Amino acid sequence: DVQLQASGGGLVQAGGSLRLSCAASGGTFDDYAIGWFRRAPGKEREAVSCISSYDGSTYYGDSVKGRFTISRDSARRVVYLQMNSLRPEDTSVYYCAAGNVISSTLRDSTKYAYWGQGTLVTVSS
Repeated sequence: DVQLQASGGGLVQAGGSLRLSCAASGGTFDDYAIGWFRRAPGKEREAVSCISSYDGSTYYGDSVKGRFTISRDSARRVVYLQMNSLRPEDTSVYYCAAGNVISSTLRDSTKYAYWGQGTLVTVSS
């Protein structure tokens, strides 16, 4: 099994940037797609960005396209989420997840078997 550790959250002003990291231990890192999901209070969980394990396919939610970039470093077993031009509506707890997920279903959180703890991102206006 793979264990995930999310980090990098914090408080930032609107327009600022943060980089989240999802570090994996155990398992075979390159076997897993990694997804970033978020859930704001009173809202449903939302797929933010995901990256496949075998062909580098990526998914971005409409609200983050052009602002967020996902990347993976297999040597370090880390997936990064670079978040630029942050908005107050990006405020949420961000979770990373891993699973054997095919590219066409990257955004489906139910396909991910392993979840890390959340990291809180707060964007002030």
